[in-house]
Amino acid sequence: MTPWEWDRSLFAGTARHYVVGRLPYPPELADALRDALGLDGTGRLLDVGCGPGSLTLLLAPLYSASVGVDPDSDMLAEAARAAGSAPVQWRQLRAEDLPADLGTFRTVVFAQSFHWMDQPLVAERVRPMLAAGGVWVHVAAMTHRGLDGDLPLPHPPWDRIDQLVVDYLGPVRRAGCGVLPEGTRGGEEDVMRAAGYRGPERLVVPRGEVVERTTDDVVAAVLSLSSSAPHLFGDRFVAFERDLRELLGGGPFAERARDVTAVIWRP
Repeated sequence: MTPWEWDRSLFAGTARHYVVGRLPYPPELADALRDALGLDGTGRLLDVGCGPGSLTLLLAPLYSASVGVDPDSDMLAEAARAAGSAPVQWRQLRAEDLPADLGTFRTVVFAQSFHWMDQPLVAERVRPMLAAGGVWVHVAAMTHRGLDGDLPLPHPPWDRIDQLVVDYLGPVRRAGCGVLPEGTRGGEEDVMRAAGYRGPERLVVPRGEVVERTTDDVVAAVLSLSSSAPHLFGDRFVAFERDLRELLGGGPFAERARDVTAVIWRP
């Protein structure tokens, strides 16, 4: 089987679903990073693989200027729409194209994105972009689905949803024009140490609040994923969405938000 390689279709068509179907990052994450890093409204932030800017815009008030980069133009359009007049610059480029004359930053953040990249190359290219005292922050979270247990409403039937995707797309996880039979790559800590970073320092932001989800929310969550992006279904997309909505049966649903972890590395 041909090894997976990134291509432009990875998140094609998912942007408008992403902003509806993904749970927002909690304000407590910004508070935790502010306290841990001594953020005071100065310095610059770089969000690599920023998607529709969900984390960029949460953290931007902690800095004097912010930049979000992403290879998907639709994601950046959603980010610019959400930003309004906020002092954030959006750039369409891959992480592998850094530093791209962007300058230096107090914080470079990767949220649910580093596993899609050439990790050793990106770790090497970002290091000189960190200003004196600057840090790399990896935010690990699962925002498209929450936890079950002691809920006031039914939990979305994720096992049946996953099986429906398999029925349409096959048992091997899809990703852009390729497949990921073993899932996305790991080994981030080894990569970071090999690139000369020190750490990690972990901040866990506990959540657990119950979030109500409509059928539209759950459908959008499914379609926000690279593994079930709309384009993968081809001319069967309308049928898939119909079957998905029929499976959900109208909702509403509830989920318990998952904890978020921020991992800090220093050059």
